[in-house]
Amino acid sequence: MARASTFSLLFGGFAVLSAARRCQNLTIEVDISARNGVFDIETPVTDIDVANFIFDLGMQGRNYTDEILTGYATVSGTYDIAATYCEPSNRTSDVLQILSHGVGFDRSYWDYPVNNWNYSYTKVAVDDYGYSTFTWDRLGIAESSRGEPVHEIQSWLELAALEKLTNMLRAGEVEGLEGKHFRKIVHVGHSFGSMMAYTITASNRCISDGIVLTGFSHEGAYMPYFLHAGTFVRANSLAPLADYDDGYIAPAVVSAAQANFFAPGMYDPEMLNIAFERGRPAAMGEFLTLIMRTGEPSSFNGPALVITGDRDLPFCGGDCSATGDSGLDSLLDLSAEFLSRASPFEAYVVPGAGHGMGLEYSHVEVTGKILDFLTQNGLAAN
Repeated sequence: MARASTFSLLFGGFAVLSAARRCQNLTIEVDISARNGVFDIETPVTDIDVANFIFDLGMQGRNYTDEILTGYATVSGTYDIAATYCEPSNRTSDVLQILSHGVGFDRSYWDYPVNNWNYSYTKVAVDDYGYSTFTWDRLGIAESSRGEPVHEIQSWLELAALEKLTNMLRAGEVEGLEGKHFRKIVHVGHSFGSMMAYTITASNRCISDGIVLTGFSHEGAYMPYFLHAGTFVRANSLAPLADYDDGYIAPAVVSAAQANFFAPGMYDPEMLNIAFERGRPAAMGEFLTLIMRTGEPSSFNGPALVITGDRDLPFCGGDCSATGDSGLDSLLDLSAEFLSRASPFEAYVVPGAGHGMGLEYSHVEVTGKILDFLTQNGLAAN
């Protein structure tokens, strides 16, 4: 599972991916523990079993997680985290962005190698705004350590990994990044990654200097839409994901990725196909512990931006503007109550965009809004 911490430089050295940035791949060993849930459920061994799990999890008026929860157990171990660090070619930025991906992707979500990195968030953040960035594969996913997918790979263990990584980066303790010290650290998440960023700062407001929650809202009623639209099957029944154990699940068809991530008329069809082909699975334990502490008010008092496409399915039911409340402009404004101490707080709805807005035609607007928000609120890179 885990091995000694190592690092490798792309192409044998700092890779100049453009005129202004250099990146290196890292393998970071972390010792972590978490209080995980113990569930009375069998690991699915057929696609029918997976469909039944999704049906039970997504039923309205029912908390399936609580129904099958039998207790808690401490899970601990040494795990490898696969990550990529990027910085301007001529210096180390004093502000680091830690970027956490969502379900269905790995760390490349932030640096998609399509059309000469035209969709890359990190490219713009580093080249044009001078930030350093740190992207990582969540536990169980892609090149990070795998694990038992029901009782081990849960949100709580992944949250422990994010906290450990953050503290190591702030203290300059990551092998391969010795001597790099950051004045400020910002957490940026997408979807599940946003849930993690919210939770980690809700319980420890000092761990981050700013948060950006993309593909997110505090409206939880529409998550079953995502579950049922996903057409989930055993990940290892799909050739590209055959090396994952039973208990990891993934969308079976490209139309599932379309329904969950892409809004009508807002994307290049080839990007849809690429996103599906490069897709990653999720562990059942992640779905069972998905919400974490997002339903609790946060004491975080730094800058906070919530930014989501108006046609986001899992967090807005396909229409963030349909609030049913004349005093509420969008469902994203619900987050103001949970982030009442944030200074400033802003909710921004991207017109016409879907849940995967960073991979749609809206990516320029999304990236620009995020980076402008940070630079205008005391988190500009020097």
